[in-house]
Amino acid sequence: MSRPQQITVLGATGSIGLSTLDVIARHPERYQVFALSGFTRLSELLALCIRHVPQFAVVPEVAAARGLQDGLRAAGLPTRVLVGEEGLCQVASAPEVDAVMAAIVGAAGLRPTLAAVEAGKKILLANKEALVMSGALFMQAVHKSGSVLLPIDSEHNAIFQCMPQDFARGLDKVGVRRILLTASGGPFRQTPMSELAHVSPDQACAHPNWSMGRKISVDSASMMNKGLELIEACWLFDAKPSQVEVVIHPQSVIHSLVDYVDGSVLAQLGNPDMRTPIANALAWPERIDSGVAPLDLFAIARLDFEAPDEQRFPCLRLARQAAQAGNSAPAMLNAANEIAVAAFLDGRVGYLEIASIIEDVLNLEPVVALDDLDAVFTADAKARILAEQWLSRHGR
Repeated sequence: MSRPQQITVLGATGSIGLSTLDVIARHPERYQVFALSGFTRLSELLALCIRHVPQFAVVPEVAAARGLQDGLRAAGLPTRVLVGEEGLCQVASAPEVDAVMAAIVGAAGLRPTLAAVEAGKKILLANKEALVMSGALFMQAVHKSGSVLLPIDSEHNAIFQCMPQDFARGLDKVGVRRILLTASGGPFRQTPMSELAHVSPDQACAHPNWSMGRKISVDSASMMNKGLELIEACWLFDAKPSQVEVVIHPQSVIHSLVDYVDGSVLAQLGNPDMRTPIANALAWPERIDSGVAPLDLFAIARLDFEAPDEQRFPCLRLARQAAQAGNSAPAMLNAANEIAVAAFLDGRVGYLEIASIIEDVLNLEPVVALDDLDAVFTADAKARILAEQWLSRHGR
């Protein structure tokens, strides 16, 4: 390797971003940070810049940029600060960049991730919403540019590792019968149904196995996260919704499985630590140390599996319906969920009302074809408006 690979980390202050920087720091001879972006945790972003000395840092607003630039200047760093979506797209598509960790949560990550795709970068995709919102357009851009797309979600990375190398020919042609997408079941897997209406945001964010941001933690509790992953899996592996089955596996040791027509089922196992899929994607097709402890099967002792209850997890049902409808339905599902989860975290709605808001939006807005990115964002905006209208009608 003649020089370290230049890596842009979009969403550097989140859990995925921090795990990525941990892996990068273990291999300074292989990787170097080119750019970092942050949203609200600007003091943390400054600390990361001081540690990793990127060429660029990106923040959402001019005022934040001034504050960060002052901090960088005081530290004697040459890092330049860029602002907003334009800045994100610039550091995602810069000629010097070899790979982009796309870890911005939600719809905000779509444009910069697409900019990286169109520039032919190696994409480490942790922003599942990019595929959920614009699956067909996104994959067309990947094929056109020759970009390498590697999944970071532990489940999709596990599937990727268990698939044959030529899976892009089609699942039927490579002997794959179905994809088994594992889910922990979150904090409410065994909570009495009568208590779910009264659970708090802090309870929803208390994931039993993973340390994640609050929005993703709520999605895990409702299993919307698994629904979005089902949609993402369909695009990543050219699968039909009927070929993707969700399996609750509370230990989060088997990260997903692939079932072959000859009866073989291949699984990827590991401790629940995102550094494993990050290291796998960073070094692919090689393997590098991630810092994750070896899996102790004797300490785990047992592996349990159960079918998800769609009465307990209606968001999973709604996501599967959106996957089957296709076109604008997944984008509307994602947008309505973002509004509903934000309202729940703000204490404006109850936990069970998250699914009610999403279902209402999907019932009110017809499904339309998405011919370009503008159509994607139009569907996204309409769903957000309808979700906000639900909140207004109910005095929230």
